[in-house]
Amino acid sequence: MLVISLLALAAWIYGVNYFDEYKKNGLGTVGFFMNLFIASMGFVICSDNAFWFLVFFELMSLTSYFLVVIEQNANSIKGGFLYLIMAHVGFFTIMISFFVMSGITGSFEFQSFREYGFDPIIASLVFVLCFIGFGCKAGMIPFHSWLPQAHPAAPSNVSALMSGGMIKIGVFGMVKVGLDILQSSQCELWWGILVLLFGAVSSVLGVVYALNEHDIKKLLAYHSVENIGIILLGVGTGFMGLALNNNVVAVLGFMAGFYHLLNHAMFKGLLFLGAGSVLYATGTRNMEVMGGLGRVMPVTAMCFLIGSLAISAIPPLNGFVSEWFTYQSMITIAMQSDGVIKAFAAFGAVSLAITGALAVTCFVKAYGVTFLSKARSEVSANAREVPVPMRIGMIIIAAICIFLGLGATFVSPIMNHAAEVMVQRAGSSPAFNVLLVNDSTLGLMSTIVMAILLVVFIGLGIFLRSQMSKASVTVRQDPWCCGYLPDAHMPVIATSFAAQVGEILKPLYKVRTFFASFAPSFVRAFDKTVDGCKVAEQLGDKYIVDAGANLVVWLSNKVKAIEGGDFRIYILYVLVALILLLALSVLI
Repeated sequence: MLVISLLALAAWIYGVNYFDEYKKNGLGTVGFFMNLFIASMGFVICSDNAFWFLVFFELMSLTSYFLVVIEQNANSIKGGFLYLIMAHVGFFTIMISFFVMSGITGSFEFQSFREYGFDPIIASLVFVLCFIGFGCKAGMIPFHSWLPQAHPAAPSNVSALMSGGMIKIGVFGMVKVGLDILQSSQCELWWGILVLLFGAVSSVLGVVYALNEHDIKKLLAYHSVENIGIILLGVGTGFMGLALNNNVVAVLGFMAGFYHLLNHAMFKGLLFLGAGSVLYATGTRNMEVMGGLGRVMPVTAMCFLIGSLAISAIPPLNGFVSEWFTYQSMITIAMQSDGVIKAFAAFGAVSLAITGALAVTCFVKAYGVTFLSKARSEVSANAREVPVPMRIGMIIIAAICIFLGLGATFVSPIMNHAAEVMVQRAGSSPAFNVLLVNDSTLGLMSTIVMAILLVVFIGLGIFLRSQMSKASVTVRQDPWCCGYLPDAHMPVIATSFAAQVGEILKPLYKVRTFFASFAPSFVRAFDKTVDGCKVAEQLGDKYIVDAGANLVVWLSNKVKAIEGGDFRIYILYVLVALILLLALSVLI
């Protein structure tokens, strides 16, 4: 509720000016569906009944769908339809799992599910169905194809709510079913391994696909896939800790997942608002034609930089803190378990390391190509800073990102308490003071100390640079005979920046083609179903409706001959009727 409320506040302030273009084209519709979307997310979280949970879950999907297609162009309709199909595939599996539990318990109340001790096979079936269903909503691979289609089509502050809030409800659902409804005592080891493996694959492939994007909102959509993977790494480690009765790992893993859920909501919401500001100022999402926006949009550039540093896990911002806890959870379980568990934990840690390195590369590209160098088009050269309400919306979330990083010693105990409550077991907690210490691995970290050192080193660098500038003399001369001065077309652009990395990761882009076929296959199956229904409808009309109608017409034509208009025939009818009635009375 805190995540949704913070994002909704910033999105509402931001929308005061961002929704200007909708004033003559459905502003009331946008407002209605946006408020209903926010309310439905809150109702889903607060529901303690399977029936109402499904009702509000469906309402959340439908209202967000209408926001995705609000532009009513080909891309938005295509993206919205794909999202609607995937949302209902997930809804269907969640509904089956809830019906299985309600059929056994005879009730739709979650409390009755909690009190009933389900057979391990039933519990595992329910968990897998919910993992798939909520995974579709969360956008984990291979159920991610709707994100890069739907997020760019939606208004940017709606994208912030969807990426920052709605997809986290997928993670919320997994945790609610695995820890709350099924109770943590029923947790199986392979549940945690399953979640961790999907998290590792999603985190790596999400950032790999983002690196190859030039549409700034599609790039951010793929980073949602990446960060959902990071959250699942922590949640999966927590499930493994529960199954192994290792309270330290269980609490630390879920704490890392919850902390990154909060952090990702903030910095991804900030980045989508920043992308919306760029779109508002330039009218394009293509980074290739941008450049130089940092000079004309300084507030947007600074906020986007904070979000980029946070999502890249650069200390001392919030993304670094939650990823540090995620590392600590996997290192801890590796040090305290046997070879098989060590192998899975090491796989998760390596995946997170690769993800972090590629995320830095991706946002060096995104920020550098968009905001630095010189303007590469007229739209960038003529861009202006966005209105004050839009800047305020970004500044609010940027300040929260800084606080969640520098204030980690205050926030971490709260997240740790949330994890302990969900796990329902008292576990050893990391030490929370100026230094955040994980006693199990002797890992220690302090964002405050990092911030102080960062300021010192940056100040020292600026001082040395100024001294060197005073001591040196710069002479600018015309280029030599065959040389030329640089112009706006020479700086590195998004395509050239990612070209070499893209060549190395080429096999993984082929994997995307395979995964991307999942969602379109659902769409094709839906289309074929519709076509089949059309054929079936025609068969019914031909052999049932039309046949019956033809029989009625034939009988009507025969009966019409009786009404010939000759009164003598009518007298004969009366006479025959009297004779029949007389005979009937005699027989009776």
